[in-house]
Amino acid sequence: MNVTLSATLAANEDIERRRRAGQRVLHLAFGEAGLPVHPELRRRLSEAGGSNSYGQVAGSPELREAVAGYWSRRGLPTDPGLVACGPGSKALLFGLMLALGGDIVLPMPSWVSYAAQAEIIGVRPIMVPAPPGEGGVPDPDLVASAVLHARAQGRTVTAMLVTLPDNPTGRLARPETVRRLAELARSLDLTIISDEIYRDLVHDPVAAYTSPAEIAPERTIITSGLSKSLALGGWRIGVARLVDHDLRDRLLAVASEIWSSAAAPVQHAAAYAFTEPDELVRRVAESRRLHGIVAQAVTDRFVKAGASVARPQGGFYLYPEIPGFASSAELTATLIEEYGIGVLPGTAFGDLPAAPRVRVATSLLYGETAERRLAALRADDPLALPWIAEALDHLEGALTALAETRRVRGGEAAFGAPPHITVGATTPAW
Repeated sequence: MNVTLSATLAANEDIERRRRAGQRVLHLAFGEAGLPVHPELRRRLSEAGGSNSYGQVAGSPELREAVAGYWSRRGLPTDPGLVACGPGSKALLFGLMLALGGDIVLPMPSWVSYAAQAEIIGVRPIMVPAPPGEGGVPDPDLVASAVLHARAQGRTVTAMLVTLPDNPTGRLARPETVRRLAELARSLDLTIISDEIYRDLVHDPVAAYTSPAEIAPERTIITSGLSKSLALGGWRIGVARLVDHDLRDRLLAVASEIWSSAAAPVQHAAAYAFTEPDELVRRVAESRRLHGIVAQAVTDRFVKAGASVARPQGGFYLYPEIPGFASSAELTATLIEEYGIGVLPGTAFGDLPAAPRVRVATSLLYGETAERRLAALRADDPLALPWIAEALDHLEGALTALAETRRVRGGEAAFGAPPHITVGATTPAW
């Protein structure tokens, strides 16, 4: 096993080190929601500060009831007895892979931790490219052949994971694609894990959103949390909607030996959050608007500089391709070393090494202080705020200089279709 520090966390630490050394770096590498905690959530956390006993492994009854209501309001009636809570959805995903066993189909590219977690537990991911123009899901036209090929080699394939909307591309799979994948899961006897932690941050609040749990409820697990919608990444609280009591028992057996239970004060605050009171519904709506405005503005700068990029539809990510580089690693190194822009290489997300694509996260542009972040959240035009405008100007100037350097060096290759992919391959602060 050769597992290294998560690429996102490693990049964050590297950028902070560079800043302490006086280097000016525009931080576009870390997927943190970049907003302050709502005061009522802070109050609820403090209110439960004396709760220091071990709780139920599955989570408190109050939290599980609230989470069941959250999903029921989204058209997915949920039994609180089939809700499990943990210290972040990341831990729950790890526990689910252990509980399910067998190999797993992952979209390519996909979030850095999916394949890394699989490697830790000895599961071999089957990487299947996303459909053109979509993200977060494996291409339905390629899934069956990939699974059948793996099974013909003696592998046990039990699951498929999707992310709606996606990290790293920011794209949302079309409802018809989700439907086809759910039907494929039935025919191939696969369990679907649907990571929907960005669901409430789809930029268009009336956009069509389909969860595979609507199509194949008997085989779809949903994971979510509050790290993104309410910017509670450091609180570490995740939730899962399970399909049956057998899986619940297996997951809780794993959880009991790894994390015991989520922190009681955080569960108390999370129970309040999942009831979706008006003040938190407004906060999520404000966050969704801000994320969308800034992500689109950053996309505009990349497009202007000649990058090929599908416009993000949710969350705070985009996934541009810039030609003229031998690899995403070379592109990433050039951006930070020569232009002070920190991003993540596509290889961190399972992409092909030679593809010059990078993951750009936009959510740390809102400001370095709680006051600035709140101002960004409430501004009619957040792009006009001086610190956001300065960051965007820095990005545009750097990308323009990069494009000019490529032109002079004769590296202005036209954008084309991605190379063939083999399915189944395993100082001033901004």
